[in-house]
Amino acid sequence: MTTFHAGELAMQERVGMRERIAGAADFIRPFMPQQHRDFFASLPFFYLAALDASGQPWATLLAAQTGFISTPDEATLQIAGGLLAGDPLEGLLEVGAHVGGLGLEPTTRRRNRLNGEIVQRDGNSLQIAVRQSFGNCPKYIQSRQHYPVQHDGAAAQVWRSSSLSEADRALIAAADTYFIASAHMADDAGQGRGVDMSHRGGKPGFVLVEDERTLLAPEFVGNFFFNTLGNLARDARAGLLFIDFASGDLLHLAVEAEIIWEGPQLAAFAGAERLLRFHVREVVRHAGALPLRWSAPEQARQLERTGSWHDA
Repeated sequence: MTTFHAGELAMQERVGMRERIAGAADFIRPFMPQQHRDFFASLPFFYLAALDASGQPWATLLAAQTGFISTPDEATLQIAGGLLAGDPLEGLLEVGAHVGGLGLEPTTRRRNRLNGEIVQRDGNSLQIAVRQSFGNCPKYIQSRQHYPVQHDGAAAQVWRSSSLSEADRALIAAADTYFIASAHMADDAGQGRGVDMSHRGGKPGFVLVEDERTLLAPEFVGNFFFNTLGNLARDARAGLLFIDFASGDLLHLAVEAEIIWEGPQLAAFAGAERLLRFHVREVVRHAGALPLRWSAPEQARQLERTGSWHDA
């Protein structure tokens, strides 16, 4: 079995990077290096992806006191709580569920990823057997400082819809960051089988709201692993997460993704290698959910060479 599944390999082949990336596959390990273990343990929040009963991916953010993540050994991640009431994944994180995890520290722009399977649950505590663990470069991550706030979880409100409200569209139109969950669960996926959680960053407004059920986003050059696009080539369903860093709102979207390889919109957006058009199927707005807020961002320097939809 190879590290990458057929969808990822096809993407690598299409852009002429398959041979080069074959030599980098060793960076994806079936265990967490000590520096990753220390990093996860230092975080007060953690991005998580999982599937609902229909196989639809959802992306979310867990938040608790620093130390709620631990690593009993190099192949086990322990998460003690952090799932907020009303979250789309509430009740779904059971033994046997596949998950994708992302630890990201905006102040240092450091991020490490993993995927695995829940092998034990005790109340709100999850034990995840790690199948893949690897680091990512700091590209496109906006630097911002988090700080805790007084938070009454009972005051948080959840709205569900099949389309984006005016407030949802405004949040997305101003966003400089989103997170995307994807999956490839076919038996022939080999070591690449599972759920993935990934980050996307751009200038504010880099995600275009075409209408109340359609979004368009640029894909910039990355590590050429194509974990996300390789999954979407096999299963177009994805979960998106947008965060209002000022209010603590979470906006979860269940979407189907369309990969756009050419056309005038792609040609007009500076720095875009491809575009992703997202067709929104379900919306969950979790208002005031987070016990954290963030400072104003410092833009990632790589974004100086990218465009905007206004320019396009």
